[in-house]
Amino acid sequence: MPSTVPHPELVLASGSRYRRELLDRLRVPFRLMTTPVDEAAQPKETPRTLAQRLASSKAGAAATLAPDAWVIGCDQLAASGERILGKPGDRDACLEQLAHASGRTIDFLTACCVTRLATRESFQHIDTTRVRFRALKSDEIARYVDAERPYDCAGGFKCEGLGIALFESIESRDPTALIGLPLIWIAATLRGCGFSVP
Repeated sequence: MPSTVPHPELVLASGSRYRRELLDRLRVPFRLMTTPVDEAAQPKETPRTLAQRLASSKAGAAATLAPDAWVIGCDQLAASGERILGKPGDRDACLEQLAHASGRTIDFLTACCVTRLATRESFQHIDTTRVRFRALKSDEIARYVDAERPYDCAGGFKCEGLGIALFESIESRDPTALIGLPLIWIAATLRGCGFSVP
């Protein structure tokens, strides 16, 4: 079992505003920290292994700067089979990714690591959300991309916004995972680490 401290500090090792807004829902004080991590896939690395490794790397890098704190590291990517669909970055890449996703089921892998360097404790989790895309017309894709410009989102859409209109179905045990942070698991883990949630 994780150790309990009276007032543990919490760090979110992420620059994502989506994750910050999600963690705010739990009403636990935290601070943000970002550290550079090489996100390139290693040879023969599966999407699942990559997501978990990056979440652990982000948490570990931040934990070296805040060894007494509990640190949350996360990573999310979309996978079509073994093809990784990351953050498109620009309009053309976003159009291509959504055209590829049209009529397909895409797995969104949201990996988390909660770690505390001082006590050498670490907890890992990966949440899989299956998204079935409608058969999308090219003009629908273009209208969506121009309306929401989701260039910084894995898969190239925002399910919490207009992107919900692109889907036939979403299968998930935690709806917040698709946005970037599985709060059901995070809340349970933080309780085990000594935080009061709620």
